[in-house]
Amino acid sequence: MDLILWRHAHAENGYPDLARPLSARGREEAREAAQWLIARLPASCRILVSPALRAQQTAEMLARPYETVSTLAPDAAINEVLAVAGWRKINAEEKSVTLIVGHQPTLGDVAAYLLDEMRWVPKTASLCWLKKNEATALAPATLVTIFTP
Repeated sequence: MDLILWRHAHAENGYPDLARPLSARGREEAREAAQWLIARLPASCRILVSPALRAQQTAEMLARPYETVSTLAPDAAINEVLAVAGWRKINAEEKSVTLIVGHQPTLGDVAAYLLDEMRWVPKTASLCWLKKNEATALAPATLVTIFTP
């Protein structure tokens, strides 16, 4: 199983938090990251997105169907993200890819937990691609790549 953690692109300031749209800079960041992903994502990739407008607008740059998942809202817990992704139910050999579009600090915490490393602090629109390790491995995942627009 592969898990891709994609932080939403740069957003405008404002309130309420869930209604903040992408800025002009954010739209360009999201477009660049989406182009990188489009060239690499399998057609069968599951795309799960926070209900926040900025995350929705980031995911829309892929021009693919996605599922809005309320538990991926800002401040989601590591276990909630892993449960939604199906991380603990799927074995390492399974050829599945799940893309999560969400928020910092949650995505950095998930990456750190799975890599058994210090926290990853992604810039806006950055993504971290992880591959699930066998149960006997020292860390639950291996880093495939990090992309920053």
